[in-house]
Amino acid sequence: MNTKKELAVAALCNGTVIDHIPSEVLFKCVKILDIANMSNAVTIGNNLESAKLGRKGIIKIADTYFPEDVLNRIALLAPSAVINIIKNYEVTEKFPVSLPDTIHDIVKCDNPKCITNNEPMPTRFEVTNRADIEITCHYCGHSVSALKASIK
Repeated sequence: MNTKKELAVAALCNGTVIDHIPSEVLFKCVKILDIANMSNAVTIGNNLESAKLGRKGIIKIADTYFPEDVLNRIALLAPSAVINIIKNYEVTEKFPVSLPDTIHDIVKCDNPKCITNNEPMPTRFEVTNRADIEITCHYCGHSVSALKASIK
């Protein structure tokens, strides 16, 4: 019996680790944080074993620290996510993401008649159900589950 444990994803010297992301929304979280356009080293792990979620995703961004309000955007899709701030290979801060009351310019309204789909303006959604994460368009009143929402 082999009891040797290995890290599934390499250690990070300095930067941000976003852990406990449900696997099915990992790449939507990458899109929300605009990680594809970053120049720093990024490690993305998906379908990793998790006692809490069964399978999880993880994102590690070297030498980058996001403002908390930016990180909280992913709470829309991954309310179980945990942020780890790493300095000199040590976790110096650890906190869960927190779902804001209003979601600005992240989600596209599915209502084709909504003004946000016909005029150049940012979208705005209010969180109307925190348990099931349902959001409602501020402009047209269209409601949608965050997991089914179209990410801009």
